[in-house]
Amino acid sequence: MTRPPFVISIQSQVVFGHVGNSAALFPMQAAGLEVAPIPTVLFSNTPHHPTLRGRAMPPELFADLLLGARERGLPERADFLVTGYIGSPEVAGLVADFVAEARQANPALRYICDPVLGDEHPGLYVPEAIAGIMRDRLVPMADIATPNPFELGWLTGCEVATLADLENAREALRMPAGAQLITTGCRLQDTPAGQIESVILGPHGHSRHPTEHLPVALPGTGDLFAGLVVAGLGAGTELPRAVDVAQALTARALRDAQELGADEVVLSGAGFRRALLKLGTE
Repeated sequence: MTRPPFVISIQSQVVFGHVGNSAALFPMQAAGLEVAPIPTVLFSNTPHHPTLRGRAMPPELFADLLLGARERGLPERADFLVTGYIGSPEVAGLVADFVAEARQANPALRYICDPVLGDEHPGLYVPEAIAGIMRDRLVPMADIATPNPFELGWLTGCEVATLADLENAREALRMPAGAQLITTGCRLQDTPAGQIESVILGPHGHSRHPTEHLPVALPGTGDLFAGLVVAGLGAGTELPRAVDVAQALTARALRDAQELGADEVVLSGAGFRRALLKLGTE
């Protein structure tokens, strides 16, 4: 028996609901990956509920967890490192230090940065100090970055309306030479009506991945998508195919939420779970 691909996933965690690691962990594990989740915040639920308990991880506690990960040799062992929502500038700086050290210790590591900063509505929902660390330190180290159009525009100061805009924005991100930018949820000037698309831009060109635009926006959608992309890559799927599968499964989780009247993505649907197990055997 061979060891499965290993992922370090540094994101938010909630008691109730599916965002951050609480959205991405299960799909990665169900697809056959081994995952070490490190929380950046611990909340009772997402902020759209009437009350919110918990807090961002205290920097000294978060630093201690990272030290434990180093002591277990996790950076040297990992195939993938994923970062998502970060709750304080101090923790953001610690994450950036950890990513830099991990990349130096393990040149084969693939770093996936989901720069969770905000959306068209309500705009930026993290402090600018955190967004600045993502722009100046985290994204420039990423092998794959997965911003939405609002996040990409904030990170680069570029308009995002055409494929040429995306190409200009990729250059402005200062990512490594071979890095791939996946801009999610795009509605470009030439995107067909009733659809949105993910657009992959790399050093050798681009690919566009349209899908039906569902009339629903739920917390955790981007976190789930990024986790599914990593699950596909860990299963040996090429990036364009991994994006197609991630879009299809994210759409299925949204449709399941619509059917149940849930206000967050649903990961318990039988078809969704079967597809994850199938992905793990590809």
